[in-house]
Amino acid sequence: MSLRGFATLNIWADDVAAATAWYADFLGVEAYFMRPGPDGRPAYTEFRIGDYQAELGIIDRRYAPAGAATGPGGVVMHWYVDDLDATVERLLAMGATEYQPITPHGDEGFITAAVVDPFGNVLGVMKNPHYLDVLASLKAT
Repeated sequence: MSLRGFATLNIWADDVAAATAWYADFLGVEAYFMRPGPDGRPAYTEFRIGDYQAELGIIDRRYAPAGAATGPGGVVMHWYVDDLDATVERLLAMGATEYQPITPHGDEGFITAAVVDPFGNVLGVMKNPHYLDVLASLKAT
């Protein structure tokens, strides 16, 4: 077996409605799916975004596995963006805090940055020349 591509990236929030509104504002799209919890408040919402319609889900933190970290850390998922500087600037203006500053990696055009959203999740963004090459090759077939 091999990994074939990510299916859904899930993040946690104490207030799913507030996190959903924040991400809808940042992404420029509304969540297409919402499941309420027993109290009627949103327990899970999901967006489809980007070139591959990747799924970004927001889950109420009360459903996190026992022992799950409550602060930022661990794996950083980097999303490709066209304008890294403007994206980071916008995220910071929206209340995110810097986690990793804009950082070039070598001289081939790989540049990453990461912020912590207002809900405690790390959100990575990057410039990656391979991303556009792969996208172009898929569109050509």
